[in-house]
Amino acid sequence: MSERQHLVSSIAETIKDYQSGTLPQPITAHVERWVKQFDSDVQLSILREVDHVLKKTYYSKEKVSGFIRDVIRTTKLTGASPQDFWRSANFLDIQGGGNSQTDMLALFSALLREELGFGVEECSQGNSVFIYLDDGIFTGNRVWRDLEGWVRDTAPAKAKVHVVCIALHSGGQYYARGRIEKVVQMAKKHVDIQWWRAIELEDRKAYSASADVLRPTTIPDDQAVKDYVASMHYQPTLRTPGSPGAAGLFSSDPAKILLEQEFLKAGARIRQECSNLGATQRPLGHMTLDTLGFGSLIVTYRNCPNNAPLAFWVGEPWYPLFPRTTNTQAAVRRLFTNLTKDGA
Repeated sequence: MSERQHLVSSIAETIKDYQSGTLPQPITAHVERWVKQFDSDVQLSILREVDHVLKKTYYSKEKVSGFIRDVIRTTKLTGASPQDFWRSANFLDIQGGGNSQTDMLALFSALLREELGFGVEECSQGNSVFIYLDDGIFTGNRVWRDLEGWVRDTAPAKAKVHVVCIALHSGGQYYARGRIEKVVQMAKKHVDIQWWRAIELEDRKAYSASADVLRPTTIPDDQAVKDYVASMHYQPTLRTPGSPGAAGLFSSDPAKILLEQEFLKAGARIRQECSNLGATQRPLGHMTLDTLGFGSLIVTYRNCPNNAPLAFWVGEPWYPLFPRTTNTQAAVRRLFTNLTKDGA
């Protein structure tokens, strides 16, 4: 087996349970079709680094389940009696978009039943502890918007909220925490937020040199990228080369630079070719701010976040490695499921 075949097979094995194993079969052919969209002289290097990174950033259902079991068991969260803690906890289902919270609640409930003999529906026996579940905290907008209305309209005068997620990006946490604290003050309540995560990633602008997200060191000599940069209101923030990141996701800084350059070029080209992309779908991933993109490489078995590089998930005419379910599609699926349950 050649190195290329080995790498393709390894990536296919890592991501095999993505969206319940619905990737085109065989997955090796799917991975090959994706990587062949890049220039031939960098395809092998991209495969090497994507294989290395996804072993740390792809969260299979097994890995997510292991993290949730650890959360259920940790005495730092539950104290001496996990049974009493979880029975008293209230699980929030308040997410404004997508199905991630509902799906996480279902998985958490199943694992809670395996571990302690009861599910989420048998909890909520207290009125001061609340659990907010999600796949990840990226920009922080989703969690603060979800909690804003809840704090203002529903939360008791005194409460503790445990935000439990797989991936926590430090910049998103900092932003969300500040916005939530302002809402708490305006509501004149005492709501304490604690954060629990499987992995924490550095993405703050002030710490770009050690960022765990893709943040290019230079603007490549590529016309599509140059055109995109010229359209920006502000010059992009570039990182100083030298560190592959604080979390050790990348094999080396040169390998990280390769992904940054190639995904940026691909993303700029994708933006030119895909007319349905909005302004915030930037080459390296969704970002409201005028940047090159968020650049996260976190993917779970459920879905690929739009904060990941466009080269990972955009379709037509690009071929995605991780076909993405949008919030609109998830909402339609959830509505259909609910109607079916109701016998409609």
